[in-house]
Amino acid sequence: MAELLKFYQSKPNLKFLKKAAEAMEQGGLIIYPTDTVYALGCLSNNIDGLQRLANIKQIKLDKAPFSFFMRDFSELSNYVRPLNNSNFKLLKRCLPGPYTFILPCLKLHKPFEKRKSIGIRMANHPILVALMNLVKAPLITTSLHDQDEILDYTTDPDMIYERWESDIDLMLEDGFGGNVPSTVVDLCSSVPQIVREGKGDSDLL
Repeated sequence: MAELLKFYQSKPNLKFLKKAAEAMEQGGLIIYPTDTVYALGCLSNNIDGLQRLANIKQIKLDKAPFSFFMRDFSELSNYVRPLNNSNFKLLKRCLPGPYTFILPCLKLHKPFEKRKSIGIRMANHPILVALMNLVKAPLITTSLHDQDEILDYTTDPDMIYERWESDIDLMLEDGFGGNVPSTVVDLCSSVPQIVREGKGDSDLL
């Protein structure tokens, strides 16, 4: 059974966060709150965790459309090609925040070496920000979609835990989550393309 660690009023708890970081370093999968919806993830440099995540999503790992949660722009520069001035200003306006940007990437490590682009996010939730300061690599992340045909995302943490406890190692609970995902913007061509309208304010784009 997965461990459930409860936070209060989004206040980071270092003991809990260290436990989560250690779990991921050992190939663990965790659920964590974000500034949009609850998400499932693992460390991007841990092949065991990555394979488990791909198995859960029933997709081949090298083709899995997972996004990277980056700590900051310094870390971002290690993964994406140099940004032109307009795209750099765009990212600075929007990140950290509820956006996913698809960017041309540098040569990545296995199992992502065939990728030409990656989706990147930057955390804007205090618990996730604190967690990322304890790990040495970006998180690979995917939103938790609801199995209901009407609901896209479950907001109740108890329902999320009940649904996923057999598949994960740990859940960081911070009350009810959101039900609107990130706005996805493709920056791989000369003109930004909104792939999905979500929580992010399109007026900033």
